[in-house]
Amino acid sequence: MGTSGLLTLPDQLRDRLILVVDDDATVSEVVCSYLRSAGFQVESVADGGSAVETAARIRPDLVVLDRMLPGIDGVEVCRRIRAERAVPVIMLTALREEEDRIDGLEAGADDYLAKPFSPRELVLRVKSVLRRSLTEFSPEAPIDAGDFHLDVSSRQLTLRGEAIALTIREFDLIAFLLRHPRQVFGREELLRAVWGWEFGDLSTVTVHVRRLREKIERDAAHPTVLTTVWGVGYRFDNEPAVTE
Repeated sequence: MGTSGLLTLPDQLRDRLILVVDDDATVSEVVCSYLRSAGFQVESVADGGSAVETAARIRPDLVVLDRMLPGIDGVEVCRRIRAERAVPVIMLTALREEEDRIDGLEAGADDYLAKPFSPRELVLRVKSVLRRSLTEFSPEAPIDAGDFHLDVSSRQLTLRGEAIALTIREFDLIAFLLRHPRQVFGREELLRAVWGWEFGDLSTVTVHVRRLREKIERDAAHPTVLTTVWGVGYRFDNEPAVTE
């Protein structure tokens, strides 16, 4: 399949730098070819140590990262890269290995694709994640809800005046819930509204909810803001529930 005409990128995305990390030379070559044809700049490496060093040196706009790598594995690479800066990460995982996907999301990946995957789908995912990471695409007015202040234009969340570090998908999730306080959403609804997926692994939502709770709740094990409505879904309460 040819790659010409794959996507027409808006000016804000064209020439963004993508780091591709995969030890399978064939996969890496195909992914890089599709991304370049779409209008991105691309660098590639084949092992975890090189990925960490290269990400620090070239400061890519997004990383496409294989879960299984020689040397440092993809989950640890993701943790190290995310510890340095909030670069978006799309992780490539083995088909049917749910634990791999969850480990990647827990490490801070913003999205994942299971192998084998369509290179066209990967380009669309890269475009989607990058769009969400750029302030040019977020002209919305700030949102205040209880102790929370969400500045959509700068993609920043503060809780009682303290900035909260979030991944792109974590930010998208809390932003959606802040826009719809006290409404209950099932995981399928959140997957469609936040990720834009008509179907997918529902554990993606579960992991992101858990990560958000660890960052915004006084006690993540007993949430009072991002609560569970058993058998239905999740709800964001402007103010914590009052308990006897």
